[in-house]
Amino acid sequence: MIGIFKTIISIILWPLFMTTFLFTGSILYVLIMLLPKKYLHYFLRPMSRLLLLSAGQYLKTKGTPPDPSGEPYLYMINHESMFDHFMLGATCTHYVTGVGAYEQLKYPLYGAIVKKYGMIPIVRKELGQAIHSLNKAEDAIRDGISFLISPEGTRTLSRELGPFKKGPFHVSKNTGVTIVPVGLIGVFDAKKKFDWRLKPGIITIHYGEPIMGDKYKNLSLEELQSLIRTKITELIS
Repeated sequence: MIGIFKTIISIILWPLFMTTFLFTGSILYVLIMLLPKKYLHYFLRPMSRLLLLSAGQYLKTKGTPPDPSGEPYLYMINHESMFDHFMLGATCTHYVTGVGAYEQLKYPLYGAIVKKYGMIPIVRKELGQAIHSLNKAEDAIRDGISFLISPEGTRTLSRELGPFKKGPFHVSKNTGVTIVPVGLIGVFDAKKKFDWRLKPGIITIHYGEPIMGDKYKNLSLEELQSLIRTKITELIS
């Protein structure tokens, strides 16, 4: 019975979500071409929150997003759902782009938007290209641009944190960027990776305290990985 209810709700929500995305996404695409990127978050925040609502997700915020005056930041999240990026977009008070899978560029409209928005595509299975993408992210951070990245590299299939990749921590060590650990709660059930159905509910984004570069500069790569894993685990507990 629960499965049937979830299917019926999903049949209703998916057209609503896609219609909302096509409308707001088209406006955002035009704004990207007209406005400096530092102003885009004023539209992205309500757009992202509206998209989440159209998919049946009510977003709550715990903790405080960092002050934009301290940019750049490297936001590190646990990657659970297709909604993860919208959760940060709905709550972050400045321009943030990200490193994402190359396949995202192939999605209709969404791919065009994230490309224009400044996402750096990464080919996970090709080490040389992945390193090149992370080098580009480092250059952008040095220019003052904040980034979102998942240390897991891909969405979890079990709700549990997956193994962390080394790439994000090389970026951190090479730039000394301030790291902001972020925990996403409840969103795994909202849309599982290999389940087309949506589950309406309350999802939460939990901002941790920023970790400045001088706090981790003497840590090894492995120690920094362990520190961020601990911080994210605490945020989602």
